[in-house]
Amino acid sequence: MNMIDPDDPPAVQVAKQAKIIDALIRRASRQKDVGPSAYRAFQSAIDLQQKVAAQTLELESARLERERTRRTLAEALASMEEGLALFSDGSLNICNGLFKGLLPDISEQIKPGLQLAEYFSLMQNSTHLVSTDRQLPNVQWALENGGTAGSVVSLVAEVSRDRWYQMSAQQTSPENTVLLLTEITALVRNNRREKEHLIDRQADYLQAVFQNMTAGVCTFSASGEVMMQNGRFREILGVPLTVVQPGTSLKELLEFMRVRALIADDAWLRVDGWRDELRKNGSLTTRVSHGVDRVLDVQANALPDGGFLVELKDVTLETRSTELLENRVMERTAELTRANASLTEQYDEKARVEEELRVAKERAEAAVSSKTRFLAAASHDLLQPINAAKLLISSLEETTRETRFRPIVKRLEGAFASAEYLLHSLLDISRLESADPDAVTATDVSLKPLMEGVRADQALLAAQKFVALDVVPCSLIVRSDPVYLWRSIQNLVVNAIQYTDTGGRVLLGCRRKGARVVLEVWDTGIGIAAKDQSRIFDEFTRADNVPIGSGVGLGLSVVDRACRLLDHRLQVRSKPGHGSVFSIEMDVVDATTASPAPQGPVEDRFTGSLEYIILVIENDVDVLYGATQRLELWGASVLPARSTREAMQHIADMGMAPDIILADYQLDGGETGVEATQAVRTATGTQVPAILITADRSEMVRRLGVDNDMSILTKPADLTRLRPLIDWKIRVGG
Repeated sequence: MNMIDPDDPPAVQVAKQAKIIDALIRRASRQKDVGPSAYRAFQSAIDLQQKVAAQTLELESARLERERTRRTLAEALASMEEGLALFSDGSLNICNGLFKGLLPDISEQIKPGLQLAEYFSLMQNSTHLVSTDRQLPNVQWALENGGTAGSVVSLVAEVSRDRWYQMSAQQTSPENTVLLLTEITALVRNNRREKEHLIDRQADYLQAVFQNMTAGVCTFSASGEVMMQNGRFREILGVPLTVVQPGTSLKELLEFMRVRALIADDAWLRVDGWRDELRKNGSLTTRVSHGVDRVLDVQANALPDGGFLVELKDVTLETRSTELLENRVMERTAELTRANASLTEQYDEKARVEEELRVAKERAEAAVSSKTRFLAAASHDLLQPINAAKLLISSLEETTRETRFRPIVKRLEGAFASAEYLLHSLLDISRLESADPDAVTATDVSLKPLMEGVRADQALLAAQKFVALDVVPCSLIVRSDPVYLWRSIQNLVVNAIQYTDTGGRVLLGCRRKGARVVLEVWDTGIGIAAKDQSRIFDEFTRADNVPIGSGVGLGLSVVDRACRLLDHRLQVRSKPGHGSVFSIEMDVVDATTASPAPQGPVEDRFTGSLEYIILVIENDVDVLYGATQRLELWGASVLPARSTREAMQHIADMGMAPDIILADYQLDGGETGVEATQAVRTATGTQVPAILITADRSEMVRRLGVDNDMSILTKPADLTRLRPLIDWKIRVGG
């Protein structure tokens, strides 16, 4: 059994060996006879002593080596440009001079054995420590609770004489902590210079902004002295530059303006109140009088340093306008008050007036009923003067083409066209509202000529508005009234063009839907709000987004009434700003039963000379004169006749048939244009081409025209279609 544990420290082993040797020597001296066992024990003690001496030499050598290493480490630390300290188990082990001399007033207390917490406490209480970017106890707490070895905590410290250091604390192991001091004074000073440079540049930018602002701006310090202002501020106040130099007090500025009567004498008292409000709320806005007749808006805002910024705006013109408006409102209020008084006086007559109104209402209802019947029956007499005026205006437009009266005639033509459209709409509504069973007559109608006819009629309007008008013709046959179906399609297309902006598009086409067909008019116009889509079919009603002066709201009413009488389904889909789709759904019928539509070439835009002999049969003197003038301007030789007798007289005098006949349907004495045309054809033995121009849109008249090989134009005649139709009828010989 070993008496000495080899795992014990060398010093402990040496001490144990010394005790063993002493015990052996004492034992040997007590014994009288030294036997072999005693000798062996002594020999063992001698061997043990030699081993102890050898280990003692090794320990001394290790101690000397450790001392050399420590001196080498101390010399290395001393040569470092950074301060460094090593804390082992929370107490200072070693540090260099830079670390120890960082804070002179605590350098004597920094020695081995100093606890890390005591060092941070000494550092915090040092008079040479100016500031840190974080609390030192927080750094100590982070080191103690920072987790695993290798974690680093740093802070920036400012010490006396404007020197700056970064302290990095790192746990290199659970027992050891290293503090490293790196001087960053040069970096901090360089950053400070750059910051000051940026601040100077920002001040320049701020000054430039100040000088170019439309409002007058001035900043004041917390003590009320001018710091910075722009030229507009001086201009609005009417003060020279010397009065608003930096350092000038607000009191001096106000006194200057008071002496020159630019502000009231009690302005300083008001300014005191303003500053109290500014301190309380951070900003204020007020309006003040300036000089004799000027008004300024003052906006003040508190600045972070206790100063304030003042912004001035000259609102003199705005104030005067407001006062003028208020005066007008007062005058209008007085007028309304007087009007109200007058109405109050009239209130006593209300009982008598109510009775008169009742009687008048009954008369008005009777008049409305009579009006409906009258308009339905008097379309011929109403359209005759319209037709005459249209022909005369057309002739006048032709003869004044190169004169200074042309703009006036063009305006007259436009105004008359509006009146014509309104009259047509009113007549259509009256016919459709009347109890006449012949108001509409359903027959088999081909959609293709109607659609192409609408395109031909409205191509010019679309071109004038720079709107693309596309028509996809449909060859289907439907059950409808040809006159009112054409009128309905035309109204929808005209509306689409009218409410579509330049560059937009209007499309007319059809979709087959089983045994029915849906005719649709698409546009990219202004659209119709959902709340308006149910009321736009009422008379004199337009959507809210329709511009003023763009119609009276009758076209869609005509379409709605015609579709209801013809059992067509009328629908609208629309979205404001995206456009609309109007559709008419009708029954499709057998294509072999469709009625012909001898209307001539819908695409022809013939504008050449009509060097033909044209017989015009018209009982209205004005219409006959207007038609004669218009045709002669087109190059024709005209034979005007007011009756069949006068027409036959022209034939007898000329001895030959005319090239074409233009006849009104209703003539005097019960005669008709159809009968007059047949008389001329019989007398000349020639099937003379003929066009029936009439205000009667009934199916009976249309059928007469078809049966007698006569194309039909409704009054007032569309001159853009009449001219090519005449040329086409003569060329094709029918």
